[in-house]
Amino acid sequence: MSTTAYHTPVLADAVAVLARGRLRAVDATVGGGGHAVLLRAAGAEVLAVDRDAEALAASRARLGDSVSWMEGSFGSAGVIGEIVRFAPDLVLLDLGVSSRQLDADARGFSFRPGVPLDMRMSNRGANAADLLNSAPQDEIAHIFRTYGDERRAARLARTIVERRTRKPLTVSDDLVNAIRRALGPTAGPSVFARLFQAVRIAVNRELDELETALPVLRDALTPGGKLAAITYHSGEDRIVKHAFREWARSCICPPGQPICTCRGAPLGTLTPRRPILPSADEIAANPRARSAKLRVFERTHGS
Repeated sequence: MSTTAYHTPVLADAVAVLARGRLRAVDATVGGGGHAVLLRAAGAEVLAVDRDAEALAASRARLGDSVSWMEGSFGSAGVIGEIVRFAPDLVLLDLGVSSRQLDADARGFSFRPGVPLDMRMSNRGANAADLLNSAPQDEIAHIFRTYGDERRAARLARTIVERRTRKPLTVSDDLVNAIRRALGPTAGPSVFARLFQAVRIAVNRELDELETALPVLRDALTPGGKLAAITYHSGEDRIVKHAFREWARSCICPPGQPICTCRGAPLGTLTPRRPILPSADEIAANPRARSAKLRVFERTHGS
């Protein structure tokens, strides 16, 4: 992906519409600041959050002191506490990895030759090499099956464990060669991208964090506030879709239960009911947008 794509905010038109009339907005994954620029242009006071210190530095150089800044993951206790105190009218999540992260070989997100197996968004904790060289075979299989939709996950996990006993996996070539060995020599870039993405999701615990953070972010909103999430991966979109749909239901009791014992009223509405997708023009200008889906939940007044 190009650095130009990185500076093009995904679903920019929809985000600009969301920003109108929002007095206080949280860009909870600020990245290079593209969406924060749109939020500021709409007149919102912005709290910008990111776990990646390099991304924060880049967006801060772009926006200066016109927004408030906080380093950390949107699901961490410290960030959540600050968001609650901020009392936002809009929280925006632009999930996944940025083009800047993909372009920086030292960050280890790419399967280009010789790239280190890192993939950490915050440069803290265990990296991809640590995970692949130490995790049990069943856990590695689970990662590729669950996050990478790989039906031959057990075979790939077995190959990785066999190879690491002879030589630790340290660079992208090691994982690429293991994939080719397990899945056949015809495995190409689309397969590598999908399976490297699975490892990245596991390293950063992205889906666990998203599932935990969503209801807390919802409750941090002012009445009538909106929680918006741009997803790129089927797993993260499934979590967002199911959460938003459940919150919009008036009853979540088990089917057949004679008396409602749950909340008895929806927590808000889906606005719109279906996801917003990028236009053909946006995809042409920014290929990263091709798999993006924007879902929006509006918290009901007084919920």
